[in-house]
Amino acid sequence: MSDSRFWRLFWAAVAWTSLGLGFIGVFLPILPTTPFLILAAFGFARSNEKIHTWLIEHPQLGPPIADWEKYHAISTRAKITAVTTMAVVFSISVLIGLNWKLLAIQGACLGGAALFIVTRRTPPKV
Repeated sequence: MSDSRFWRLFWAAVAWTSLGLGFIGVFLPILPTTPFLILAAFGFARSNEKIHTWLIEHPQLGPPIADWEKYHAISTRAKITAVTTMAVVFSISVLIGLNWKLLAIQGACLGGAALFIVTRRTPPKV
């Protein structure tokens, strides 16, 4: 197998896996949708331009991906939704009485993700 064919197949596998996880994340609030869709778009850009274009032009899925690709930005609505979901998930973990070590790990991971999200710029109004 040629080197370029290997990488094309590799990125296709990453893209399809990420797209599947992103769709699951639409229904499971503990699984983030947008990062997986951004990764899927990245993979499809390297393996299948037709699907990449479909994903970018999709009326619901495309705008956050396009904002990230063009501006490395996250909309205010997406920031609020993401951070609120993280806070709810962490609160549930506290309420069900998870071990403090697990809460510390979860808090550190969610806190780091929330910090990353809120420090990204907001896309310009178009």
